[in-house]
Amino acid sequence: MSVSNRAPSELLNSRRSPLLVFSGQSNRALAQSICDHLGVPLGRSKTEKFTNDNIIVHYEESLREGDVFIVQTFSTPVSDAIMELMLMIDAAKSASAGRVTAVIPYYSYARSDKKDSPRISIAGRLVADLLQEAGADRILTMTLHAPQVHGFFKVPVDHLSADLVLSQHFKSCVPDAHNGVVLAPDAGSIKRASQIARRLDSGLAMIDKERISDTEVRPRALIGDVEGKTVFIVDDEISTAGSLVETVNIARSMGAKDVYVAVTHGVYTGPAIQRIAGLDVTQVASTNTVLVPDSKVEAANGKLAVLDVAPLFADAITNIHTGASVSTLFT
Repeated sequence: MSVSNRAPSELLNSRRSPLLVFSGQSNRALAQSICDHLGVPLGRSKTEKFTNDNIIVHYEESLREGDVFIVQTFSTPVSDAIMELMLMIDAAKSASAGRVTAVIPYYSYARSDKKDSPRISIAGRLVADLLQEAGADRILTMTLHAPQVHGFFKVPVDHLSADLVLSQHFKSCVPDAHNGVVLAPDAGSIKRASQIARRLDSGLAMIDKERISDTEVRPRALIGDVEGKTVFIVDDEISTAGSLVETVNIARSMGAKDVYVAVTHGVYTGPAIQRIAGLDVTQVASTNTVLVPDSKVEAANGKLAVLDVAPLFADAITNIHTGASVSTLFT
């Protein structure tokens, strides 16, 4: 799906409220790519940090009555990214923006969606409350770790999926992908894996495991048949790659022929790149919701690939701005 023929600047500016896209510091490359597909310039803004660690945001153009979209992914340093986004939202509302949509390609606190131990915060809900209190009128995000986080917001949320991008990538890598097997690394990923398997017209398998801690999981069994097959592992994100290593090792021990991995968010923290570099896989792909530095790509022994979701975000922004349906992007 391409946005190049769907979003001419005349359409985007046909409304009384002009379309204005700005970016925080976390992933300006994605924001610029989105603007390139939209055919509009990336808005001019400046973020500075004082010696006392306070952040100040300043817009360098008028936002009055504009339909403002602010792109900010929650990547390291996450707290700075969240604070900068809230300040940008607040400043936009103070500058008389007509509507402010927070575009959050990676909502990292979606992992904190429930109270699963005593005396902890449900941080996913708290961050949602903070964004709304700052003045966000709408949220646009992609592949929440826990879909129920959608319900933490009282403003409209458009939840994009990277499934089409991931499945098309698998097809481009393996022409006979329909003879392969999509492998869900845990029960929570089975719905996403099933959707991609339908797109590929391939088989489906799942690993049953239990999580011991944030960084440790214990696999128990593989449900399905991967022997002699090309295996496509799908998940929402890769952080330290500990779970990925376990999943690949199980698939290999059960006779998998080739292994490809694709996730929406390539966070790649701690030992992730080192683990991927030594992993028995053909390729590990993630989208550009999180900025992956060239240094990490090079350090992974040619196994990392980055897929572009800017066209999908540009389509969604176009439809939101013009009042069209966002759900049509998934049919």
